[in-house]
Order: sequence, then structure tokens, then C-alpha cells
Amino acid sequence: MQIRLYAAGELSREINSFRSMKKRVHIIVSGLVQGVGFRFTVRYLANRYRLAGWVRNTYDGKVELEVEGTSPDIDNFLQDLQKEFRSNITDYKKDELPASGQDEGFHIRF
Repeated sequence: MQIRLYAAGELSREINSFRSMKKRVHIIVSGLVQGVGFRFTVRYLANRYRLAGWVRNTYDGKVELEVEGTSPDIDNFLQDLQKEFRSNITDYKKDELPASGQDEGFHIRF
């Protein structure tokens, strides 16, 4: 086992480099996505891929969510979600945001 010692300031650069590998994605999903366990499945998959963020129903029958994590984890999360609800999702809009680190874990907003 190798232990790495960091010089002053080097550790914060290392941490900032790791944070830059993360991203945040805001998604609005349309279709038959309310009343079918969609939010609970989103939470399950987000936890499976260790993503942070939230999900909630909107008043116009859509579902809104934000997830934060590494690109591969977010991509796998979205693929699994689309497979699970392929007959329910008619459209979705995805916008990338800078990682914020503001969420701990993943939760359903009511």
C-alpha cells in the first residue's frame, strides 16, 4: 500500500480536479410519468449509481429532476431509467449544469 503526502495547496488542487470531473444535469420528463412509481425508481437508480440530487412531480404532469455525479454514472442512470420506462416516456429535455455539491444523497421532493 502506498501513502501519498501532499504539499500545501496540492491537495486542494487535487480535490478541485476531482470536482471538475463531476457534472449536474437538469431533466424534465414528459409522458405518463406520474402515478406509475417513476420518482421512486429515479431515487432507487440514483442511489444505485451514487448520484446526488432530487426529483419531483410538476403541476403540468411532468417530472423534474436534477442529478449530480460523474458522466459515466449519469449516462448509466439515464439508460436504465429509459429502459425501465420506455413505454411511458414520450420526451425529455436535458440541460447540463456545473456541479454544485449542494445535495447530500438523493431525495424526492413533495
